[in-house]
Amino acid sequence: MTHPATPPLETAVDPTSDLGPIGILGGTGPLGRGLAVRFARAGLSVVLGSRDAARASRTASELGVPGVAGDTNLAAAGCPIVCVTVPYDGHAALLTELADELVGRLVVDCVNPLGFDKRGPYPLHPEAGSAAEEAAALLPGSRVVAAFHHLSAELLLDAEVTDLGCDVLVLGEDRDDVGIAVRLAERLPGVSALYGGRLRNAGQVEALTANLIAINRRYRARSGVRITGLPG
Repeated sequence: MTHPATPPLETAVDPTSDLGPIGILGGTGPLGRGLAVRFARAGLSVVLGSRDAARASRTASELGVPGVAGDTNLAAAGCPIVCVTVPYDGHAALLTELADELVGRLVVDCVNPLGFDKRGPYPLHPEAGSAAEEAAALLPGSRVVAAFHHLSAELLLDAEVTDLGCDVLVLGEDRDDVGIAVRLAERLPGVSALYGGRLRNAGQVEALTANLIAINRRYRARSGVRITGLPG
């Protein structure tokens, strides 16, 4: 059964047509750098955010892709669309710090709350239910969606890969905001983006990343997710 919040893609707003740069909080990490490279190659401007602006600038320069600039997390938070890619242990503190700047922004939370020990990766269980729900609680003035949890940073950063060959699940409460995130995800080569439910369903999506990391370690792979059985 189709959920009433599923965005009709034919009427979703295209973020590349009239919106400014994409900000990436914690953009010097692997996922932030990978998304920045792919967004820039798709023709979007990107602001890599970091606590250290000089580090962000060096990282942007090292990526060697036109359209990527480095600056502070505060500067990145001023973009119309802001992706959150910080490690989970810094998630709440950073969003609390930037809450005022993020008012009115579309915040795409990409964070996977994970732990690692001798037995491998495992999911953590945020009190709010998920990192995305935590973000929504900390940012009442922002429009929060969740996406990009299952993309391999290694794959994103591999210049020889021209088809990522995976699906991105987008979760959120607002039809138009989900539609924007879907369109953004589909600027990545070989990616199909799908509505994955409301934010209350983000916990299991984030947790699945632990399984993918375990698969990748065992099989020396860069696995992703594909959803089968869809019409068309």
